Amino acid sequence: MYQVTLGVIVGNRGFFPSHLCETGRQEVLRVLAEEGIRTVALDAGDTPFGSVETLRDAEKCAALFRAHRDEIDGIVATLPNFGDERGVSDAIRQAGLDVPVLVHAFPDENEKMTAADRRDSFCGKMSLCNNLRQRGIPYTLTTLHAVAPASESFRRDLQRFAATCRVVRGLRGVRLGMLGARPAPFVTVRFSEKLLERAGISVEVLDLSEALGQANRLAPDDPAVRAKLDALRGYVRTAGTPAEALDKMARFAVVTERWMEENRLAATAIQCWTSMEEHFGVVPCAVMSMMSNALKPSACEADIAGVVGMYAMALASGKPSALVDWNNNYADDPDKGVVFHCSNLPADFFGDAEMSFQEIIAGSVGKENTYGTVVGRVKAGPFTYCRVSTDDQCGVIRAYLGEGELTADPLDTFGGYGVVQIPDFQGLLHYICANGYEHHVALNRARVADALDEALGKYMGWDVYHHRERIAKEGGLRQE
Repeated sequence: MYQVTLGVIVGNRGFFPSHLCETGRQEVLRVLAEEGIRTVALDAGDTPFGSVETLRDAEKCAALFRAHRDEIDGIVATLPNFGDERGVSDAIRQAGLDVPVLVHAFPDENEKMTAADRRDSFCGKMSLCNNLRQRGIPYTLTTLHAVAPASESFRRDLQRFAATCRVVRGLRGVRLGMLGARPAPFVTVRFSEKLLERAGISVEVLDLSEALGQANRLAPDDPAVRAKLDALRGYVRTAGTPAEALDKMARFAVVTERWMEENRLAATAIQCWTSMEEHFGVVPCAVMSMMSNALKPSACEADIAGVVGMYAMALASGKPSALVDWNNNYADDPDKGVVFHCSNLPADFFGDAEMSFQEIIAGSVGKENTYGTVVGRVKAGPFTYCRVSTDDQCGVIRAYLGEGELTADPLDTFGGYGVVQIPDFQGLLHYICANGYEHHVALNRARVADALDEALGKYMGWDVYHHRERIAKEGGLRQE
């Protein structure tokens, strides 16, 4: 997983106990190191205790941060005492990094409430947040208003904030690949390339015929094809898959990965039916599954907006994401449903998986042309879901997200599938339909909804709905 680097600002106010800055700075830096986070901070020789109070302190801190602009993913502003809100705010604004900011306040101890040791960080945090808001600087709060750096609560806050930083860093300037056009009937996966570009997300396109032509021209003994063929056979069980189909998958994988490398693409969305089956004789699902499993998400049906959600969650968690359909009800349980795809789900999602054929379209294009799916029951456990969508009518990017459980409830069906349980699932489904969202949703086997909410909403500036409970109004459910 990408190792986050945080700029650290230690706030100080002279007529409060300054010695707390020395010990506080040391403690915060120690905890950050223990959590695997790199830091950039003033030294004790740069300013008193390496803290920021005056305008000159702020200028020194800002200059240091600017010198490490390419490294710093976020900023932690910590207050061992009340702190000078102007100094900290000046440092952040003058640095001009436009990265997430975490505001932290040390707690006081009842036995240390004399003038020599009382911190008053509890109060100072409010003043700092007020100043940041005045300056239009977005910021993140800790779970507890004042919290000891060594506590488990703050460590969880740090990891959540690091995930937010990874998402923001990863999405800004990312390049995505769209291989082929969307399937003609799937107007649901239309997207605005211009809105994504404005958000710093570029889309590179390649006609599917070009990729298939390149794949057909690869020599039978090409080392890259042979290596990819071995990787496919070692990825999931392939006993029932014809050798010719595996060879075609290997060729397609080599072409796709070379295209990604040449164009610095982090993720892809691919036209997976039915042109490929009719003109190349295989489905790309296993190739896409392998890429997603390697944290290079690949979305089916050329769903670029869908792969944005997949990539964001992979950045947050360091685990593979999948794209599925909200597909079926589960018996008569209103908080459960079935998720499904044909499938290209990453192997990480399965307890056991095998390569098979695409049962849905086999009847129309021939079973022999549909080998390459990765099928099985997904493992039980917690997950986060996210759907990103571009709203041309309002000129915004929007998203919904939340968390749930993949259950072990009995189910016998085909493809890649599982049963989900989500609090107030019916409320979520109403929200999806009332706001015209797509039927696709990205899943990730980790709990990262809070970090994702902060990243997409607060720092990317998108319209985000975090589903926690039903939101009722006089006119019905929330609708944007």
